[in-house]
Amino acid sequence: MKILLLEDDLALSDIIEDHLTHEGYDVTLATNGQDALEYLIDNKYDLALLDINTPIMSGIEVLKTIRDEYKDQTPAIVLTAYQDTRHLKMSFESGVDDYIKKPFDLEELDQRILKLCRHFSINQEEEIAIDDSITFIPTSCEVKKEGRSISIAQKERDILKYFVTHKNRVISSDELLQNIWEYDEMPTDATIRVYIKNLRELLGKERIITIRGIGYKFVQ
Repeated sequence: MKILLLEDDLALSDIIEDHLTHEGYDVTLATNGQDALEYLIDNKYDLALLDINTPIMSGIEVLKTIRDEYKDQTPAIVLTAYQDTRHLKMSFESGVDDYIKKPFDLEELDQRILKLCRHFSINQEEEIAIDDSITFIPTSCEVKKEGRSISIAQKERDILKYFVTHKNRVISSDELLQNIWEYDEMPTDATIRVYIKNLRELLGKERIITIRGIGYKFVQ
């Protein structure tokens, strides 16, 4: 699991980075908001931990930029020493998924991360029920349908996992691009349509609805 950590307090960042690395996470450290933004644009992360009060750009500005301009829905937790509700409100308005006030115990951080992992199916090892007859196993790029095991391509797996995680809401092609593909491997719209077509043939046309001019909606 890849985590981006934005924290300019070097002592605290060392503590958090060492702890998360010990827990088995792959951690990228940024000490200013501009670097954090560039990491998020150029790479794919499972989770972002963003301090608010950081040089060049605040964690909130980074979050708002990736959400609004890049349609990046990477799960994010804000870390802050601010105790007022104004920053809390700003964080959630900018698209944060959770919020931790400093000082905090590392055990609390662990639990917050695990909570988002469960919510967003990050590091999902178990089978995901699509309906009574279809089961999705992300780790093996496999769908079980009516007792039959069917292998799917890795990108089809990634798209389906994203759909399952964000079911029943409209997802644009830009959002899929930003959250599934690396910056230097962006596919054409035709390629995305082929992946969607394959998933529809497997799951049923009614499962993935095209919202004309906007994107797709996974119905479950």
